[in-house]
Amino acid sequence: MASDDTTITRELLLGCLSVPRWADDVLAGQPYDDEDALVAAADRAARNLSDEELDQALSGHPRIGERGGTQSQQEQSGVGADDETQQRLRAGNAAYEERFDRVFLIRAAGRNADQILAELDRRLLNDDATERHETVDNLRQIALLRLGAAL
Repeated sequence: MASDDTTITRELLLGCLSVPRWADDVLAGQPYDDEDALVAAADRAARNLSDEELDQALSGHPRIGERGGTQSQQEQSGVGADDETQQRLRAGNAAYEERFDRVFLIRAAGRNADQILAELDRRLLNDDATERHETVDNLRQIALLRLGAAL
């Protein structure tokens, strides 16, 4: 991007997706001609995560329904706070963690609680490889949303 545009830093990128290799790959492509080129590079770099990188990325995400930092609170704004919804999310999170041995992750932005719960139920039926792919894809979507907001 032109020198008068916002400088992309490693810290900014790691706030979008806490995978150092991803941040380094995106930084290595600088300077970018424009934001579209930056986002495209970030998209490509986030499509394939190693098991270690997947674990790193998930470690920074709260369970759905357990709003962590400001970003997670904004992204999960469509998740209902009523007792029934919270109970269903807790049960779904527990079932998912039992089944896949990791936290359930979904791009919550733009989705309501019913949509998230439906996706959780659907994804519980996935085999391990399919679910790993869906988790990586949702991490990619979250990273690109966060990067877009930061720009």
